[in-house]
Amino acid sequence: MNTIPLLLYAAAGVAYAIHFARRDPAIGRTATTLLLLGALVHTFVIGMQTMEVRHVPIANPSRAVSSFVWLLTLSYLYLELTKAERSMGLFMLPVIIGLQIIPALYPGTESQDPVLDSPWFWVHVSSLLFAYASFGLAGLLGVTYMLQFKEIKKKHLGYFYTRLPSLQILDVMNSRAVTVGWVFLTLGVLVGAVWTAQARGTAPNDPNLQAISLDDPKVFVALLTWGVYSFAVLARRTLGWTGRRAAWLSALGFSFAMLNFLAISYFVTTSHTFY
Repeated sequence: MNTIPLLLYAAAGVAYAIHFARRDPAIGRTATTLLLLGALVHTFVIGMQTMEVRHVPIANPSRAVSSFVWLLTLSYLYLELTKAERSMGLFMLPVIIGLQIIPALYPGTESQDPVLDSPWFWVHVSSLLFAYASFGLAGLLGVTYMLQFKEIKKKHLGYFYTRLPSLQILDVMNSRAVTVGWVFLTLGVLVGAVWTAQARGTAPNDPNLQAISLDDPKVFVALLTWGVYSFAVLARRTLGWTGRRAAWLSALGFSFAMLNFLAISYFVTTSHTFY
């Protein structure tokens, strides 16, 4: 079922690329319509999977990626529709398409681990997915900021300058996305600690629960990611780190988030997993 949203996202990506090159309003509206349709179909797919397993489908790595893509798409659509700015679709859609290929090709199955039957766990994972979606948006804004800044610095006001929002707008949107993501990441980390303590009381011999510690790569990188974004939020407010510094920090933080979400989840066997 994840193939249909992927095809719609791919069509939207082509339309956004054409719109970015030609600045044709009709093509821009077509791109937005295709992305909205893809998000609606994706919502239906996630709804069907939720009915199948009786909870939000995030306990399987591929389905967690699918849910993340869905949230990232909705976050970008909110930004586009509220700011009436489609130029960043050129940068966002390759990320959305690339990630959606994973659940389309490797849907996987979702196990029913009894220790996951807790609202704390679902709040924990859902908060992290919201955080990663916000960080993905912030990372995109950071990249576009640097592209815009590079053209201005070279005094070559050309291709990107005429198509991207101003540096001030990009910086403000980056700040808001990082702050929202940091709030959800903080909530996810705190709720995860509460859930782990509660679950260990009911299933003390569960090997996954025993693996959750600072030695767990997934836990360590999650805390490292929280540290990067905590510094980003603090540095903006106390040290005046805006503009390029904020853009680089948002890109660095998102790389850590994706390292944890994709690389560690799929390839590191020493980390805890409930899939």
